[in-house]
Amino acid sequence: MKRIYPMPIETKRLLLRPFRPEDAPAMYDGWASDPVVTHFLTWPTHESVDATRQVIDFWLATEDPTWCIALKETGVPVGSISVVRAEGDTAEVGYCIARAYWGQGIVPEAFGALIDALFDTFGAKEITAKHDTENPNSGRVMQKCGLRFVEIRERYAENNLGLRDMAMYSLKKEDL
Repeated sequence: MKRIYPMPIETKRLLLRPFRPEDAPAMYDGWASDPVVTHFLTWPTHESVDATRQVIDFWLATEDPTWCIALKETGVPVGSISVVRAEGDTAEVGYCIARAYWGQGIVPEAFGALIDALFDTFGAKEITAKHDTENPNSGRVMQKCGLRFVEIRERYAENNLGLRDMAMYSLKKEDL
């Protein structure tokens, strides 16, 4: 698989693009400071916009494969989606979105576009994702994007709640 970087990806309603330093206030206000959004995430709720700015600066400095999910019509950042792990020909994806945009199909739209890019541009053969078993809404996103449930791994990964059971999902390019 080729090196994954956050190239721009457009969908009907969204622009997935690299984060910019000026996105920090929108990210902080929209989702990074919201303990409901960060409840099941692996990173803590941000205490200040400076913390958010530092994260974005890190992503930019390291060419981290994290995309800003922005509304195409307004340019407003509403979430993030990233390749949290890439090993061999497999890419694991994680995402979060501002609570104000939950239930609008934005994450499945962004994830679906990223799946296409990972398979077609970056040469991935398999896309994986996981969610805390107490967060079934995240699993529904994965299913909408064509990922299939694989198994539950007990006490598999840490998030803001500690060491947790995770539901594992996968989509192989050969199954498309």
